[in-house]
Amino acid sequence: MQDFIASVVAGHGYQPTRLMMILRAIQEQYLHIPDAAIAQVARLLAISLTQVIGVVEFYHFFHRTPRGRYDVLISDSITDRMLGKQELMAYFSEKLGVAVGGVRVDGRVSLDNTSCTGLCDQGPAGLVNGLPLTRLDQARVDAICEAINAGKAVNEWPSEWFAVADNLLKPGLLLNAPISGGAAIQAAYHRGLPETLAEVDQSGLRGRGGAGFKTAMKWRFCSEEPETERYVVCNADEGEPGTFKDRVLLNSYAHQVFEGMTVAAAIIGAKRGLVYLRGEYLFLHQKLLDMLAQRRQSHLLGNNILGLGQDFDIEICLGAGAYICGEESALIESLEGRMGIPRNRPPYPVSSGYLGKPTVVNNVETFLAAAAIAVKGGDWFAGHGTDKSKGSKILSICGDCQRPGIYEYPFGTTIQTILDDCGADDVLGVQIGGPSGTFISNQELNRKLAFEDLATGGSFIVFNNQRDIFKIVQNFSHFFAHESCGFCTPCRVGTALLKKQVDKIFDGHGSAGDVVALEEICQLVKSYSHCGLGQTAANPVLSTLQRYPELYQEKLKKISYEPGFDLDGALETARRMAHRNDAAAHLAQIGEDHD
Repeated sequence: MQDFIASVVAGHGYQPTRLMMILRAIQEQYLHIPDAAIAQVARLLAISLTQVIGVVEFYHFFHRTPRGRYDVLISDSITDRMLGKQELMAYFSEKLGVAVGGVRVDGRVSLDNTSCTGLCDQGPAGLVNGLPLTRLDQARVDAICEAINAGKAVNEWPSEWFAVADNLLKPGLLLNAPISGGAAIQAAYHRGLPETLAEVDQSGLRGRGGAGFKTAMKWRFCSEEPETERYVVCNADEGEPGTFKDRVLLNSYAHQVFEGMTVAAAIIGAKRGLVYLRGEYLFLHQKLLDMLAQRRQSHLLGNNILGLGQDFDIEICLGAGAYICGEESALIESLEGRMGIPRNRPPYPVSSGYLGKPTVVNNVETFLAAAAIAVKGGDWFAGHGTDKSKGSKILSICGDCQRPGIYEYPFGTTIQTILDDCGADDVLGVQIGGPSGTFISNQELNRKLAFEDLATGGSFIVFNNQRDIFKIVQNFSHFFAHESCGFCTPCRVGTALLKKQVDKIFDGHGSAGDVVALEEICQLVKSYSHCGLGQTAANPVLSTLQRYPELYQEKLKKISYEPGFDLDGALETARRMAHRNDAAAHLAQIGEDHD
């Protein structure tokens, strides 16, 4: 083991920033990361033992105790549950003879749940040793269990078990006409780099990851920093349940994404780019590496790109299962070989990002659009959409619809139009933007896809009238409690309390006071959490409570309190504490008073 680890660390140049990749190699070799390995890695990288332990324990795909030789993870996303995932998981457990969350006695197989795998359009889905399993049913489970029990190597399993379809059903402005290799780079230099930045500004392009910050402004801020060393980072960690469009873009349009990164690098003066690829997309890793190699051979990456004097190259860095790393500063922490805990801001990444240097972080779709704008100009892009939301948006549509998949629409398109296109009827509501977004009812289907109305990073989950609102909210609440990084008290404690309170009410054991407490926890977590995860964790409760108060009331039951318990007084105390901004004490009081 010592020889193996020494070889791996040496292969990564003894760089602490490569810690994630080093740990992935150890995990794959030994089915876990032994204590001796942790100590050796810390010593060879000259970093603290606690840093390595912290990283191992932070990411869901790393383990300090052995997993099975076949490590099976099944997505617990709401869309997988809607397709019968829970019953399928019980069947899997019985057939394999292993408890969910456990390792079989013989050490051959382990079985567990995982958060969304980015395969929501072809679920129920899962992973085996990091590779995708799509469209699972009992017949497929039987065949998988037979292969495992026979000891058949995963690379010998039928290829159709791992088939991942793009399901690109409605290409639009960007996807209908991908640019040719090198076109954006040549156009940017022919026009002039300052002029190309002006075109990006003219286009009105805003970040497509959900926040919607103006792309040109971000690039300009970064280019104006006095530091000469700068970086371009592509955020390909789409962990929001219901989102899978970046998976398709990287599978079929990666060259254009890399081209957009190269144009950004030329404008800001960066020589190095990094793609942070979510761990669930391991199956795309080698394909992307091959594409980068092709680009180098075609002089689209490397030194003196196309003879234009630009030096720039890109590397792929794999995550290890942490939703929080979709937040740009947490992603940078992960790239640097640390736990993915969001940083305090300011400073922002444009002035102090990767390795403390000015860094542009953009989403996969943003770079795709930027490359097209470099070729076709800002007016072309701005001619579509609305006044405040220019261009198009690529959506990942799944749930209760006949045709789940990838759709591209100009901003300003109504939700009803989208539902008609994907074959959704008898609609109860739609979750726009994933669990952190907004749930709209069937009375709001005339609303529009736009930053000024319904903004989204791309997730679009349809629910019909046979679905239970409370099961949806419960699944989302459990998701946020599971994915909280634990850094700040309002989120760490608040999401756990939120989960507990939701379970209590939705299981039929709540009272009117519990709903009041639920609302207060929501507002507190939303107002005082350190980053976007906590600030949006209450959205599933708040958006459904606003639209379906009568359903919440139906869930309530009268309960008897201990003699002398003053419910109104307890709630009033909690409200006063909230006004004092005493977040931790407020949460503790609510938890104590309503246990």
